[in-house]
Amino acid sequence: TSLPLTRWHSDDAIPTRPLSLHCLPNSQHNRSSTCVARHSLADLPFIVFHLGTSDPYVKFKIEGKQFYKSKVVYKDLNPRWNESFSHPLRDREYNIEVRVYDKNRTSDDFMGSIILLHFRDYKEDDMGVIIVDVCLMFRDATIKKGPVGIFQTLQVFLRNQMWTGVLCITLVEGQDMPQCGQGDIYVRFRLGDQKYKSKNLCIQPNPQWREQFDFNQFEDNQEPLQVEMCSKRGRKSEESWGMLEVDVSTLTVNEKQLYSYMLNPGKGRVVFLITLRSVWGVSISDIENATLSKPDEKDEVVEKFVRFSFCTCIIDIGILQVGVIRANDLPATDINGKSNALCVIELGNSKLQTHTVYKNVNPEWKKSFTFPIKDITDVVELTVFDENGDKAPNFLGTVAIPLLTVKNGQEITLLLKKEKLGSASKGSITLVLEVIYNKVGASVKSFQPKEAKLTEETIKFNKKVLAQSIYRVRKISTAVLSTLQYIKSCFQWESTQRSLIAFLIFLLTVWHWELFMLPLFLLLLIGWNYFQLSTGRASYNQDLVNMTIGDDEEEDEKEPGKKGLIDKIYMVQEVVLAVQNVLEEIANIGERVKNIFNWSVPFLSCLACLVLFVAAALLYLIPLRYIVLIWGINKFTKKLRNPYSIDSNEILDFLKRVPSDVQKVRAERSCQGVISGAGCSALSD
Repeated sequence: TSLPLTRWHSDDAIPTRPLSLHCLPNSQHNRSSTCVARHSLADLPFIVFHLGTSDPYVKFKIEGKQFYKSKVVYKDLNPRWNESFSHPLRDREYNIEVRVYDKNRTSDDFMGSIILLHFRDYKEDDMGVIIVDVCLMFRDATIKKGPVGIFQTLQVFLRNQMWTGVLCITLVEGQDMPQCGQGDIYVRFRLGDQKYKSKNLCIQPNPQWREQFDFNQFEDNQEPLQVEMCSKRGRKSEESWGMLEVDVSTLTVNEKQLYSYMLNPGKGRVVFLITLRSVWGVSISDIENATLSKPDEKDEVVEKFVRFSFCTCIIDIGILQVGVIRANDLPATDINGKSNALCVIELGNSKLQTHTVYKNVNPEWKKSFTFPIKDITDVVELTVFDENGDKAPNFLGTVAIPLLTVKNGQEITLLLKKEKLGSASKGSITLVLEVIYNKVGASVKSFQPKEAKLTEETIKFNKKVLAQSIYRVRKISTAVLSTLQYIKSCFQWESTQRSLIAFLIFLLTVWHWELFMLPLFLLLLIGWNYFQLSTGRASYNQDLVNMTIGDDEEEDEKEPGKKGLIDKIYMVQEVVLAVQNVLEEIANIGERVKNIFNWSVPFLSCLACLVLFVAAALLYLIPLRYIVLIWGINKFTKKLRNPYSIDSNEILDFLKRVPSDVQKVRAERSCQGVISGAGCSALSD
């Protein structure tokens, strides 16, 4: 389009040379029209008369608002910009004003303008075609952030809390997936209020997840199992590749079912296994009629979990009974100075709750709950809430007790803690706990993958957690460097006696070295630390004194003005979050290895001693080549023997059971609130 420019004087409009434009609708946008301009001018009027040139540029405006400005072409009366741009229009009836200016140092001179009115002349046929493939699918709109997510069974009757079976689900792989560039894919599972999200994998034709988790099956829940495959590109771009439903009511107990479902056209298929297993040991009763308070039933439990011939196919290795007696001096949440208190007991992914005691800050429940134990290193958490009608319940306090620290049958009173066990809250709770488990089964379970937490919170960047992880890694690296420095001092003969002893040990060790001596040396080191701890010559809890945990998020929220650093970090938040997670994982591994030798959890340290002793004996009796041969044959034939086996690392699975220093601090703070009884002993006992 070539239109004459018009420069307005006091009374007359003086046309100048034409401005060449090219405007067209753009079908790639979801608006009515798009303006794409490539503009040029010819024979502009002189603005700088003594040079005979101008420095023109162009502005584009809609309703007086500028949406594009071209570059300045200096000293040219016939400028060519050769610029392209696009701008979405909400309505085709808009008029576009094009204004030309001459660039000056002080103020720019207006040279002329035109109004584009002919967008209305385009026909609908010229607008192009947009092809949209829409698939309407069910989306879960009940997911809410905050404490409501862990409390979705508030309005459920007590009889409907108890599950009658367990669905063991194994996500195996994807097949024939499209390989369409960058991005991640993951799978979401949902059964009632229970949800699980797999780890993210890069988009590839045959992604391998090999993840296993459990869903509890309730008798009154008739909903199908929903499985959805999703892809994600960027932070907010998410696409559903398909959703399917599995009717779990038709499953046969203890029979493994293989499912291979097609997704949306061209998206491949997903493969997973489901096994329905019966459950035993879930109950809610009055404390007088508790399961383990009856001799006959207790003998039956002991016979089932302790005296049976152990087999590797067992799922549950014991039973936990929690007697929730009462709470005292709870904080008042109502106007009348009362609270509507109830208690939620959580073990792993299993939850049970008491009834609500209305208008009382000293409620008495006197209820007994039993849970099957899948992992003896789990922690039972009891959280007291205030029922708030249809609104989210108010958090009153929580306590956490490791199963390995429970003293059977003793009544204890614990101070309630704030969320994440950071500091003391108001009130206390009185409990009676009892644990019966099979030690052989618990030992075998310690070397198997740990059950994933279904209600785990989304990890967010926190500058204090990052600083704490850096401090923990620095502390471990300092210990390693000090050990290397000690070895170096032996080489440099800083102490003659020490260097001489080290030299003799080196000669004897190298001359008589056998591979079985490595686990034997670690076994002796653990035994030496136990001797040091038992005689009171050493204490390994001093490192935990200055460690702060807990209310970091609350303190961050109290500093809304100090956002300079956070605003800068936000641009690289994903990278910083990855660094934070790596540092925390390195610190956790280092601290867990240290805590094995420190006897932080006697059961796991004894188990490590047993394993090291067996390893030393095998290495002494069996040549190394045979052990490596057996290990290699097992690794090579594992998938042939079981195509859907879960990949695992027994050493890392065992280390995940050992608490890090942060977990030790939380456990010790929880145990510091013991008012009476001895039901929660310290981890270092």
